[in-house]
Amino acid sequence: MSGARILVVDDEASIRRLLRASLTNYGYTVATAADGLEAIDQVTAWRPDLIVLDLGLPKLNGLDVCRSIRSWSRIPIIVLSVQDAERDKIQALDEGADDYLTKPFGMGELLARIRVALRHAAAAGPDAPLLVFGDLRLDLAARQVYVGEREIHLTPTEYDLLKLLASRAGKVLTHTLLLREIWGLSHERDTQTLRVFVAQLRRKLGDDPASPRYILTEPGVGYRFVAPGG
Repeated sequence: MSGARILVVDDEASIRRLLRASLTNYGYTVATAADGLEAIDQVTAWRPDLIVLDLGLPKLNGLDVCRSIRSWSRIPIIVLSVQDAERDKIQALDEGADDYLTKPFGMGELLARIRVALRHAAAAGPDAPLLVFGDLRLDLAARQVYVGEREIHLTPTEYDLLKLLASRAGKVLTHTLLLREIWGLSHERDTQTLRVFVAQLRRKLGDDPASPRYILTEPGVGYRFVAPGG
């Protein structure tokens, strides 16, 4: 998505300069913010297409920024942070981040994740009547799923889980979020049930768990739905 507007939020001036120069060189329009309050002001006034967000920010930390933005916007958010503990990643994703990259990072990987996030944001949203990923089609109005011309028969829970994953394609969805959305608050820690249903979905979709095309495992965190080749 050439020309997309990207807001870089980081308290390190060197990181802001690096990302502004690099992303501008690849055709993006870039603005920067040095703290959490400035970030929210920029999002409100400038309306970026994507946000690259550090967590360790002054005035308002990155998690609070993410939480605030998610209360009214679905702008893709890629967290870029030195905090690489699994719990930090899970917390950021639970607060609404779409992806997570730890410092130091490779510019090539960041650019790839930006392209994926922008592509999915530009695609049909979760309220569209039809979601298409290669030969996989979800007819949301009829609650039907097809692989090629073959209809795949899912249980209501399997369908709801697939719809949730596919409607947020490209985004890492944590175990907690998936369990809360599909089974309710009382099942937030029941990861074994989630694993069983993901395994059933993969089997019915013909998705090899050793090399899945659609439902990728993010170890210790959750699952990410991707289009084949995406």
